[in-house]
Amino acid sequence: MQNRPFPWQDRPSGCQDVMWRYDANPIIDRYAIPTSNSIFNSAVVPFKDGYAGVFRCDNKAVQMNIFAGFSKDGINWDINHEPIVMQAGNTTMIDSDYKYDPRVVFIEDRYWITWCNGYHGPTIGIAYTFDFKEFFQCENAFLPFNRNGVLFPKKINGKYAMLSRPSDNGHTPFGDIYISYSPDMKYWGEHRCVMKATPFEDSAWQCTKIGAGPIPILTNEGWLMIYHGVITTCNGFRYAMGAALLDENEPDKVKYRTQPYILGPAVDYEMQGDVPNVVFPCAALHDTEEDKLAVYYGAADTVVALAFGKLSEVVQFTKENSL
Repeated sequence: MQNRPFPWQDRPSGCQDVMWRYDANPIIDRYAIPTSNSIFNSAVVPFKDGYAGVFRCDNKAVQMNIFAGFSKDGINWDINHEPIVMQAGNTTMIDSDYKYDPRVVFIEDRYWITWCNGYHGPTIGIAYTFDFKEFFQCENAFLPFNRNGVLFPKKINGKYAMLSRPSDNGHTPFGDIYISYSPDMKYWGEHRCVMKATPFEDSAWQCTKIGAGPIPILTNEGWLMIYHGVITTCNGFRYAMGAALLDENEPDKVKYRTQPYILGPAVDYEMQGDVPNVVFPCAALHDTEEDKLAVYYGAADTVVALAFGKLSEVVQFTKENSL
């Protein structure tokens, strides 16, 4: 492991919450590059002696695309001013009407990017890179309509595994988390339901729809899956962050799942923006030895923010506050 700084801030005095916000949020402003209307729902991964990221940047025509960026400390970012240009990977069919909400993970010898890809409606796009300079687009994983494609960081029982959320073509008023498997990152099948939205009376914050967030983290209790949940209120959708623990070898089996959210919209940059009342996690860094967890999330579909927690405490909270 490279000797890179881990983005971190200790729990504020008097804070009893399992997750807490970085006091200099948002870390990326909506106008961080000249063309942007908003920068949010973005992915971060360790890279060389620092970090690389793939960022959702909607321009001032509100065209959605993904941009590469780099950071030494995971907090201060230099985002390219031009979007990622894809080359042909395992296919020559690299059509795309839009790209948004990326995730990034290193598996074996390369970095894989998944995103919501516009191909006759939203589906899951896949690409890989070795250096965050050249990107190679592969076959879409699924038919439209689908969102929130999140790869596991290693093969499970010899196969690549991806979480996703089958949906519709609009602002989906429903959605559950599924898992699918692939032998080669091209053909996907063995689709299994992992987790459904909850009954309103059991846990209302996640009763409309749910979706996987950052790349799952393997712990001694199984895969820690941070996810978003949505409730439909009289003021529209409200997005918050929860956590679940999945079986290590059979990740379609949920061991624990938080009844309360672990972070919900409560401060101005989460409650005010292009889409108010949104906390949408897309990336997480962790240091097992130091027991640190840093979660990157989109706030109000406008900016990127950062929250922290102790990895062991998040796991324990999930177990002790499970549905």
